Amino acid sequence: MFRPKYPEAPTPPIVHVPTAIPTAQHHHAPACSCQHTTAPAPTRPAGALNGLNAGTVGAVVTVGIVLTALLAAVAVTAVSVAVAAVVMRSLLASQRRR
Repeated sequence: MFRPKYPEAPTPPIVHVPTAIPTAQHHHAPACSCQHTTAPAPTRPAGALNGLNAGTVGAVVTVGIVLTALLAAVAVTAVSVAVAAVVMRSLLASQRRR
């Protein structure tokens, strides 16, 4: 009673996919009778991350942590200086009124 009734999905049509594709094989006679060597396989060029190892990753992570800690220290110092300035301003303003 409380369960929804879903419409029946139509069955998809059957599509025949060939499993083997016939290929044409061409055999050419060599142009000369001398021995040819195959070209060497291309090598992967040295990239920017070629010398990356665990020591490098550790150094980058350490520098990131140190810079984040310094940024947090500067932010805390700025907030505390701002609070001290507001308190000093309030004290000086109340002293002038007397």
